[in-house]
Amino acid sequence: MNTLNREQCEIAIAEWTNCCRNFEMIKNLIPTNYVFNFDADEVDWMKKLNKNSDFCTQIGIYENKMVAILYPMDVDGRKIYADNYAYSTLNELDRDLRLVETEAYTVVKNAVLSKDLRKVDGNSDMYFPVSGKPMMDQDKAVAAIESWRNDGISWFFRECDEFGGNRIFKRFYVPSNDLIPSKPGLTNIVCSFGLKFSDVYQRILPTLIFISFYQDLQNTGSIERISNTYDWSEPCPPICKYM
Repeated sequence: MNTLNREQCEIAIAEWTNCCRNFEMIKNLIPTNYVFNFDADEVDWMKKLNKNSDFCTQIGIYENKMVAILYPMDVDGRKIYADNYAYSTLNELDRDLRLVETEAYTVVKNAVLSKDLRKVDGNSDMYFPVSGKPMMDQDKAVAAIESWRNDGISWFFRECDEFGGNRIFKRFYVPSNDLIPSKPGLTNIVCSFGLKFSDVYQRILPTLIFISFYQDLQNTGSIERISNTYDWSEPCPPICKYM
């Protein structure tokens, strides 16, 4: 498990805060096709300590690279203090990122029995997902990741040029219910930046998208059985609901 002690965390966080005013530094730090990758040990560490429905992912700079530091929180949303904190460095993917979403189809079977219990009629109908429904989480996740890939640097340029970097994220709050599941076999969680429009703030905001991967524990022949859950984080600023 990759960890930083408290002092290293504080220095890393301060480095990112200072960097937010400098577009050239940001551009060199953040290739928009890079991701964070947390292994099962790091997720398990968070699961044991976290007492809140959310947890905090603090952004920092360590050894001249962007890092995401996991901070467990108590029930009131305060950071739980520990000697060391799990973190991941922003790096290039070493394989394709496969997102899988399964749609449910409902088969309704009808049977009619006569008074003497003889089958007199029967049919079955398959009901497909309702057409015209909102985009699936997977579609939204892919669109947000592609938007970051294509427009992330432009987003940073505008934030630095027009707002002095003051609106750039310092941390994210992430829902933990799906991200820290009870079922076994978690191998890692890939965390990608994304961009999506906020109706509340009426502007494009960054997000972190957490995508979970599991081992195939049922011997179905695949190396990994993908059970993706797409947890959408809230950036602070502007959404600073804790601490």
